[in-house]
Amino acid sequence: MNSPGRLEPVPRRSTAELIADQLRSAIMHGALAPGDQLGETDLAAQLGVSRGPLREAMQRLVQEGLLRSERHRGLFVRELGPEDVRDIYVARLAVERASCELIMRGNRGEALARLTAALNDLVAAARTGDRTAMSDADQAFHRALVSCSGNHRLERMAETLLVEARMCLTVMQEVYPEADELVEEHQKLLDAITDGDEELLLRLIESHMLDTVERINAGAPTARN
Repeated sequence: MNSPGRLEPVPRRSTAELIADQLRSAIMHGALAPGDQLGETDLAAQLGVSRGPLREAMQRLVQEGLLRSERHRGLFVRELGPEDVRDIYVARLAVERASCELIMRGNRGEALARLTAALNDLVAAARTGDRTAMSDADQAFHRALVSCSGNHRLERMAETLLVEARMCLTVMQEVYPEADELVEEHQKLLDAITDGDEELLLRLIESHMLDTVERINAGAPTARN
């Protein structure tokens, strides 16, 4: 057993992990759109990496469900249909509801400080009217919400779900809430935590997720799995 306070080597992230992060970001923001094929040669050249770590990174994203493999054709960014959207947000609801419960029974003061800062960033983004900035701030709020639970497994689960949720919104920006509505929804979540009203908080997070499903699917074209 290591002695308390003893310094240990800091693990370095592998090249494959760094590549996977870039690919996730490209998928999340629509630079790699649903249905796009990933060509190893082009991607390796763009990223300045060899094919070995690139293949490893892409297989990670296959396992996460962000890419799909077609025999004899290659890898493609997964396309999300209405059932996928519902599954994503039902899973997000499970993760974020559990996070809310842990927040209300844990260090609520720290959560309030972090979520207030995240809400302020969302308000600032809303003032610009930039939907990409609003989406980034929206996701940052929910990432902070899960992080405030103190449960690292919930955080890991949330990461892939947030990328998939962003994929839904990136291709359906016209159904994204108006700035005032978006801020108000998140303000209500913060107010419920401030007031210590767990029952209201859980109702609000459920409404927030399920309303988003209906909004997206109401305007979404039929997609191939």
